[in-house]
Order: sequence, then C-alpha cells, then structure tokens
Amino acid sequence: MTQTLQAKDIDLRYLIDNFGIQLILDKQFFREWQEDLPEITELDKQLLDKVKFGYLNLLNYPTLLEDVVRMAVVDPILFIGDFYLAPFYVKSEEPIDIAVPDEDTLIKGRIDTLVLQDQLWVMIIESKKASFSIEEGLAQILAYMLGHPHPDKPSFGMIATGSEFIFVKLVKEELPRYSLSKGFLMRNPGNELYDVLRILKRLTQLVVSENISS
Repeated sequence: MTQTLQAKDIDLRYLIDNFGIQLILDKQFFREWQEDLPEITELDKQLLDKVKFGYLNLLNYPTLLEDVVRMAVVDPILFIGDFYLAPFYVKSEEPIDIAVPDEDTLIKGRIDTLVLQDQLWVMIIESKKASFSIEEGLAQILAYMLGHPHPDKPSFGMIATGSEFIFVKLVKEELPRYSLSKGFLMRNPGNELYDVLRILKRLTQLVVSENISS
C-alpha cells in the first residue's frame, strides 16, 4: 500500500535518507546568484523601496501571516520584475507528487507560488510567516524541486520569509545536490531587494535561454 506524506512534514534528514540529497558548499557550484547579474532601473529601485518601507510598517501590526507576506512583498517583486508578462505566467497552489526511490511512498504538497515558462519550472517561491526562519521552508522547497520534470536541467528556487530571502539551486543527476546563496535581509542598511530582483532576473534568463537552446 502506497504511503502518502505531506511535503510540509518532510525534513532534511528524510531527504538525505531517502533521496541521498547533498549540500554543496563549493562556491563554484552556484555561481549564478553572483555573476552577470542584470542591472535594474531607477524606477525599479523606487518601487522596491516602497516594498521595503511597506513591509517594515507592517511589522508594527503583528502577526504577519503568510498571505500578508505574499501580498505585501513577494507579489510586488514579481510584478516589478515583469514575471506576470509573457513568456511567463504564475500558477498558485500547484500540486506536486514525488515518488521516493525503491519505496511505496508519495510526497504530496502544494506550492505557494510557481513561476513557469512554457511549462518549465523557472523557480519556486515559498512565502512563509515572517517569524519563521529560512530553515522552516528549506526541506519543503527542496522536496518540491525534486519533482522537477526535467532531471537533466538545474532548477532554482527562492525562499522568502518577508524579512529574509535566500536562493536555492538543485541539480538532480544520479544523486541530487543543492546549494544556497547568502541570505538577503530586509533590515540591513540600504535595500537588498535590489539584489533579490537582479538575481531573480538572472536565474530566469538562464532557464529561458536553456529552454530555447534545447
């Protein structure tokens, strides 16, 4: 009888034991979040400043729930980055099933926000409660990324808590390997959302280019 697990209940130990997933610390493995980042416009920066100030204002009225974080932070970033325009579109609450190798187990879950390009996963964006740490969403987003239908291509994700953003790269191959960017914090001086948007645009360019060349 097939056992069904919820993706939200999966932890890193489960992914290590059942999928052999490995954390790669070598900086060369995930250079995409650091190199050849596109510039953003002054208008983009002005809008991202409003996103940051709006979020900091919301912190004065706890508790920030997932829907509020998404509405106030994640959705505006997607809008500013033109991810709602062709050739992209966004599907919310996308179901995903992942079979555990050599076991009668399915991992089932739902993705909060999924950016697609011609049915190809560009990135997965998980919005969590503002009080959560990035670790709360890491195993969940990796479980979703393991369901990527193109095992020969890397997949990218971004976890957003509202106060922090971090990017993820997963390469499946024989044994799945993943790596993380540094964390980008809302409370840091300046506005690190500039870098968040630039990285999103860069990862999108890479996936679109790879899709066209294939």
